[in-house]
Amino acid sequence: MLFPEIEKVVSSFKLNDITPERKKTLQSLIDFIRFKVENQEEIRLNLICTHNSRRSHLSQVWAQTAAHYFEIKNVFCYSGGTEATAMFPKIAETLENTGFKIHKLSEGNNPVYAIKFAKNESPVICFSKTYDDEFNPESGFAAIMTCSGADEGCPFIAGAEKRIPITFEDPKAFDNTPQQTEKYQERSLQIATELFYVFSQIKK
Repeated sequence: MLFPEIEKVVSSFKLNDITPERKKTLQSLIDFIRFKVENQEEIRLNLICTHNSRRSHLSQVWAQTAAHYFEIKNVFCYSGGTEATAMFPKIAETLENTGFKIHKLSEGNNPVYAIKFAKNESPVICFSKTYDDEFNPESGFAAIMTCSGADEGCPFIAGAEKRIPITFEDPKAFDNTPQQTEKYQERSLQIATELFYVFSQIKK
C-alpha cells in the first residue's frame, strides 16, 4: 500500500488518455521490463537527464513507486546526468505535496534526499550524480533518456543493455514565475501517469 495521499493521486490517473503516439514511445520500456520479468531477471532502470536535477529524479521516484504499486518485483531505479549539479528543491516540494515522505539526509551543494512512498518500503535515494557514477549500475540496465539534451548529447551509454528515449518538457522554463508550482506538479503527474501506464502493461 502506498501512503494514502499518493494512493488518492494515483486513483485519479487517466491512463486511457495517453495518446497512441505517446504509448508507442513508451512501448520500448514496456518491452524491456516485460522481457526481464518473463526471464526472472532483475530490472535496472537508469533515468538520465542533462543535470540530474528535475525530470530524472521525478522519473526515478515515480518508476519505483509504480513498480511497487503493480507488485513487479526486483525493480531497481536510479538516476543520473551528463553532469552532476543538485536535485532542485522544488522537486522535493512537489513530491512532498503529492504525499511522499521526504528526509533530507545531508546539506551542502548537493544534498541527499530519502523519499518514501510506502511505510514498509525502502526509500528512494536521490542526489545529483553523473549517469556512470559508482552509485549507479555498471551494466545490464536500461538507459532512459528523459530530456532531449541528454538524448542528443549521449548517443552511447556504456554498460546500457538498452537505450530508450522518453523525453519530457523541462519545468525549469517556469522557474521564478507565478506558474512554477502548477507546472512542476503538471510535469510530475505526466511522468507519473506514463510510468504507471508502463507498469500496468506488465503481467506478474
